[in-house]
Amino acid sequence: MMELLVNGAKTYCYTGGRPFDAAKPTVVFIHGVLNDHSVWILQTRYLAHHGFNVLAVDLPGHCRSGGEAPSTVEEAADFIGALLDAAGVDKAALVGHSWGSLIALEAAARLKERVSHLVLVGTAFPMRVSQMLLDASQSDPIKALTMVNVFSRSTLAPPPSALGPGTWVFGGGMALGKRVLASNTAVNVFYRGFKACDSYANGENAMAQISCPILFILGEQDQMTQAKAAQPLVKVAQSTGKAVTVTTVPVGHHQMTEAPDASLFAMRDFLQK
Repeated sequence: MMELLVNGAKTYCYTGGRPFDAAKPTVVFIHGVLNDHSVWILQTRYLAHHGFNVLAVDLPGHCRSGGEAPSTVEEAADFIGALLDAAGVDKAALVGHSWGSLIALEAAARLKERVSHLVLVGTAFPMRVSQMLLDASQSDPIKALTMVNVFSRSTLAPPPSALGPGTWVFGGGMALGKRVLASNTAVNVFYRGFKACDSYANGENAMAQISCPILFILGEQDQMTQAKAAQPLVKVAQSTGKAVTVTTVPVGHHQMTEAPDASLFAMRDFLQK
């Protein structure tokens, strides 16, 4: 792991069990709402042991990272640029899930040539959040967390390569969400993250500004960000002549834990190009 000072705040990055080596290509992993670095456990450890630097960050105000939790996608994208500066990284691949995919998208548009590859997992644009969930994330966060985990999961237990044989993905998701929510007593990071997703309006414009290759990893059974909801971004990317790869996996919204191998291999093959 690494602790970096970003915008004056301590920032936690998981490095996949390997020391950071500035000579290697770097991959930054960005989590979604009420998640942290741990959702990338299989993908980060594999890449870290196969020639890459890995920085799986806890976003500001989440779990092990200090600072003010971002209230917009744009704020979080600026943080990613500051993170690269703090790590001394000139160029990196960005991988984001859900809210993190929007952050990665906006950051790639802002950072231009500093981003070598862009991986969008469980993405959608616009990423609307129902008013019912927005309200519940404020008035009854545990009820909202339960709904999100029901909508997000398509399996009871993932393949053995994710966390361990028989892992209860619903229970694990509930426990993680509760831990992230409790990690910040100053603001409700659940509502703040959801509102940031719902309010983000620059997706297609950002996509048009990106020149690096793009990989979409979408869940066929995703009820949070349905695969068809990514098509506006896919179409913009394809229309501007970018190298675009779309991979679908037969699971829900947590592709990296419910289809860990398929998600990993898609990333690995894409990043090695």
